Amino acid sequence: MLTGTQLIWTLVKIAVMIGFVLNAGALLTWLDRRGGGWIQDRVGPNRAVIKVFGREFRFAGLFHAAADGIKFFFKEDFMPPNADKLLFSLAPILVVVPVLALTAVIPFADTMCIPDLWRSTPNGVVWPTVARYGTCDARVAIDMAVAPLNVGILFVFALAGQGIVGAAIAGWSSDNKFSLMGALRAASQMVSYEVAMGLSLIGAMMLYGTVRLDEMVRWQGENTWGIFVQPLAFFIFFAAAVAESKRIPFDLPEAESELVSGYFTEYSGMKFGMFYLAEYMEVATSSMLITTIFLGGWQLPFIHRDGLSLSFGELTLFHTTIPHIWMMIIGVLAFFGKVVVLCFLQFFIRWTLPRFRYDQLMKLGWRGLLPLSLANVLVTGVGSLAYAHTGNDVQAGFKVAADVTQAFVAVVITGLILWALIGFARPTQRKRWIVGSAAKYASDLGGTPMSETMQP
Repeated sequence: MLTGTQLIWTLVKIAVMIGFVLNAGALLTWLDRRGGGWIQDRVGPNRAVIKVFGREFRFAGLFHAAADGIKFFFKEDFMPPNADKLLFSLAPILVVVPVLALTAVIPFADTMCIPDLWRSTPNGVVWPTVARYGTCDARVAIDMAVAPLNVGILFVFALAGQGIVGAAIAGWSSDNKFSLMGALRAASQMVSYEVAMGLSLIGAMMLYGTVRLDEMVRWQGENTWGIFVQPLAFFIFFAAAVAESKRIPFDLPEAESELVSGYFTEYSGMKFGMFYLAEYMEVATSSMLITTIFLGGWQLPFIHRDGLSLSFGELTLFHTTIPHIWMMIIGVLAFFGKVVVLCFLQFFIRWTLPRFRYDQLMKLGWRGLLPLSLANVLVTGVGSLAYAHTGNDVQAGFKVAADVTQAFVAVVITGLILWALIGFARPTQRKRWIVGSAAKYASDLGGTPMSETMQP
């Protein structure tokens, strides 16, 4: 039974996760357009403005997302005459709800230890530090997941499969052949890639020794990030996650050139908006899962529950304790920062790669990713057995190698932050390009050489 404190914290966690996913879905619609403008060197969203005292404010095109939301509410809610009215109205709900429910088991920070009293120190009153290992020695311990279930990742796959039902019902109930074809494509695509996605995690669960997502993150914090011990599984899971969201280059269920808009062709108004927003929310939730399983979750290199500890194997070069409240803030920022980076990476892929043919998409899933995921399970099992029979010296060497990967990650993160800061501080340089026909462009450059047979 929940106490008053636990109930309040549960509501706070729900507000954090649902608020992030909903706002991320809206902002990612802007990032999709803005990122496409950056990548293709063209003007992005810049038309929606707000006038205040005669002055126009654009805010980098952020008003486009707000304009879309308002427009969805006021558009006509059309329903085909021969559609199944109950299923037609139920399908958008079956698509959106599982995406939101997935966030319940994803931890976005370490367990928060709430002490009885604030400790008084010569420098003032601070939240005390906690031990690096073990459970919280405090009055209240709050897991930073809405529902920290023991089944963890199994709950994720159980809910992820419900999206297939929503897409299939939407296409079948619309009484439209293009919608039905899109629904069949969506169902077969999602089933195919869920098999590869699930098998790619078998190796990770073998190494972590648990199906709880928070324990997976703690293992990575004490050893190394999952991407270093399961690199093949990371790429398989990432590719399958992009295919599950049905976005380019895997957008065959809604290919405009073939199926109009696929399984939601007949939808309009806010029902269409729910399908539209659900795809972007899937990008956010899949990025959360990748961050949790392969990128250390809330963990940062050499930063542990008790503070900063720079060590390689048994050699500790530096250690300092940090109040628990600051460690919690750092963990939350680290988790959501990684999620944002992964979301941008998916948009970079969306504006870079062309669409597959449907036969190519299915071959990639069944003849590409599936055999690779099975091979990854085999290699992981053999490697785990070999590691269990090694001596202490070999295991100590692996521990040093794990700490080296942490140092590598720390250097990469620092370099990326500095590169981003320098890029934002550098003034924008715009070059004028020649616009005209190819003949005029070649003439301005001095003409083109002609072969001897073309000479007059």
